[in-house]
Amino acid sequence: MMITFGNDLIAEDLVFGNADLPRPSAVFNDCSLPSVHTYAGETLPVPGKRKKRLKKRSPVNTSVENGDTNNCSQSFPINPSIFQGLVIPLYGLRLAWRFTFACWRRFLFLVRCIQIKTQSLVSRVQKTLHGSSDDIGWLQRTPGMPPVKDGTTRFMDLLHDIRNGKHTLPDSFVYLLIPGLFSNLSPLYFVSTKRFFSKMGLACHIAKIHSEAAVERNAWELKQYIEELYWGSGKRVMLLGHSKGGVDAAAALSIYSSELKDKVAGLALVQSPYGGTPIASDILRKGQIADKETRKIMELLICKLIKGDMRALDDLTYEKRKEFIMNHKLPESIPLVSFNSEASTGPGVLSTMSHIAHAEIPWLTLPSFGRGDLDSIRGCKVPVVIPLAAAMAVSALHLKLRYGEKSDGLVTCKDAVVPNSVVVHPERKLDHAWMVYSSWKMDPSEPDASEMCEALLTMLVEIGKMKDEQGE
Repeated sequence: MMITFGNDLIAEDLVFGNADLPRPSAVFNDCSLPSVHTYAGETLPVPGKRKKRLKKRSPVNTSVENGDTNNCSQSFPINPSIFQGLVIPLYGLRLAWRFTFACWRRFLFLVRCIQIKTQSLVSRVQKTLHGSSDDIGWLQRTPGMPPVKDGTTRFMDLLHDIRNGKHTLPDSFVYLLIPGLFSNLSPLYFVSTKRFFSKMGLACHIAKIHSEAAVERNAWELKQYIEELYWGSGKRVMLLGHSKGGVDAAAALSIYSSELKDKVAGLALVQSPYGGTPIASDILRKGQIADKETRKIMELLICKLIKGDMRALDDLTYEKRKEFIMNHKLPESIPLVSFNSEASTGPGVLSTMSHIAHAEIPWLTLPSFGRGDLDSIRGCKVPVVIPLAAAMAVSALHLKLRYGEKSDGLVTCKDAVVPNSVVVHPERKLDHAWMVYSSWKMDPSEPDASEMCEALLTMLVEIGKMKDEQGE
């Protein structure tokens, strides 16, 4: 029995059921809708126009049109509401997976950061504890460096003669004393030695350089100073540099060797960190604990307070000295003497206050009341008693306990040795500041700093004569 419908909408509802539900053809793309449907055991034909509309709304498998209905016979009707019920659980599962994966990645990132920071901290601790152990005495271990000679015995003989009134230092030279680091803070630096030489009728000068400047800058200024003395007097210049002053003088001879080789008669380096000093390296070494904070403190003290150059201290580190020495060699024709000593670390030295220095304290200012305002202020120079002997003893004890090296408190004996020089190492305990400052307690039975400087310069004169004889 054929059942017809007068309205296409009624037929469509009968064929597809609820129009809001997804079509079965949308779930199974491999089956197409047939041209007729069954309803209550009867066949329902679909009109031609409606058949075209059905073909447009649902995909049709061409294999079905050709009579291949095997796939359709194997399909079963599935309720689409099952898939709609699984959407929310699947979305929640996907969101939970993404959240878990993000948390895991974050955890791995934090673990990696902690690992990197731990390794960095361990490396900094190791570098701080290791310090300058591998750098002390590097110059003596470097292959190809000229050998040195021991002149301690001859020095002691000359010092004994000077103590007995035998002065053989000639007046055919101009003697230039070169102060070291922070010498601008004390007007007593080399004053007693200059006065001692002047009483003997010798032309002696103290180099007026900015001791807190870089080594290369002071080398240029010393070159100008030496040339002025040479052309003004017609005499060659004998140099004696203490601490950084010796490094500055050696730099001048190394950089401007062609201009100064005929104007300089010799150079004595007194307690000079020619190879570097562990004090400067331990303070400014990069990669150790609190390296940036320590450098900022030193910049505040040197640059702001003393109005100096940070490179003055940086140039005394092992890294900078290695770079400079490898690029600039001292001329072999100029006589060289290197003097080093060991500071006493006894309990009695730690309680002494034996040296005097004067310093300008910038923060101690007085207002100028005459002008009626507080804008005009001036610094005051006040005498300051500095316990240098005790400070040097503490520093020497620190270097001895940490590195097992003998030092004068600032420079180790190994780093004060200059290649191709005559080395002097007295048995007497002398700290780094003893050679330039006057002592409150002078022992008449012991030579003072002026007599030692005279003995060193006298040795330079003898070495120069021997070189001239060998050259002839």
